[in-house]
Amino acid sequence: MAAATIRNVADLAGVSTATVSRTLTHPERVAKATRERVLAAVQSTGFVPNRQAVDFRRRATKNIVLLVRDITNPFYLDIYQGVEELAFANGYSVLMGDAAYDDTRVARYVDMVRNRQADGLILMTGWLPESLPEHNLPTTVIALELVAGSALPVVSIDNRAAARMAVEHLIALGHRRIAHITGPMSLMMSAERHQGYLDALAAAGIRPDPQLTFNGDFHLAAGGEGVRAMFRDGADFTAIFSSNDEMAVGAINELRARGLDVPGDISIVGFDDLNYALSSDPPLTTLRQPRREIGRRAMQMLVDLLEGRELRTRHDEAPIELVVRASTARPRNTILKGVGA
Repeated sequence: MAAATIRNVADLAGVSTATVSRTLTHPERVAKATRERVLAAVQSTGFVPNRQAVDFRRRATKNIVLLVRDITNPFYLDIYQGVEELAFANGYSVLMGDAAYDDTRVARYVDMVRNRQADGLILMTGWLPESLPEHNLPTTVIALELVAGSALPVVSIDNRAAARMAVEHLIALGHRRIAHITGPMSLMMSAERHQGYLDALAAAGIRPDPQLTFNGDFHLAAGGEGVRAMFRDGADFTAIFSSNDEMAVGAINELRARGLDVPGDISIVGFDDLNYALSSDPPLTTLRQPRREIGRRAMQMLVDLLEGRELRTRHDEAPIELVVRASTARPRNTILKGVGA
């Protein structure tokens, strides 16, 4: 007995083959009564759609790209896991790309979507190249960080409010001289975290000291460099807010190398709650991002776009929480100043 064809289904349902195809690929675009007739005909005839042929007609690759700023950063692994989990459930595969802070690489990955080499792009770079205006982006590009001046659909956290929460924790412990090791200030995320630091100081009546801000790059070494720079400048401080966990661990390593105790001499708060925040010595007080959930939310947003569904929101904000561990404590009576500079 010959296998049923799409023509057999169309004849039985009393519709065109195009309507059968649309029902199988975009059922939400077909009237309920028609959809039910087609699906009943599919079941009655035993028709099995050729998924490869359907995807070819739609020019779908069933691949999406997660493009990150720096693939060496372990922060992205949980994001990837969340994206991949929901992608797999919806029949998609995930390709992870490294922007490496390079405009040309970002533009090339966008072109992959534009040229139908991938169906969509989740952008986690924090910026768009000036040569790539937003109006020229495919409609299936979304962001995982706010991008300055962009209206891209985005899943993000409130970086400013989170940073303020971290610094308010230190202030509540009694710290007044609080340093900040920032991320790259060209990124909107880093600027917002610094603003949250300033917000907390202002609310407590603490005047910010430029000597207590060091611009880092989110890498481990920047934490140590920040500590060395502040001691070299003779800055006095009893606590540090680091814009990510990696730099916080670098700062702890440098302080311990100088014979200082954390939190006995200096308290430290990080940001992200990476796996090694718990295994650092001491375990790190930090701001926990729900990275896997952020990845899932981003992929769901992209699936909705790919399937032609209207987005529930164009800015999905994930919750964040302060996790207090052993790297923060009340300050001692004396303030360190240029120790071991």
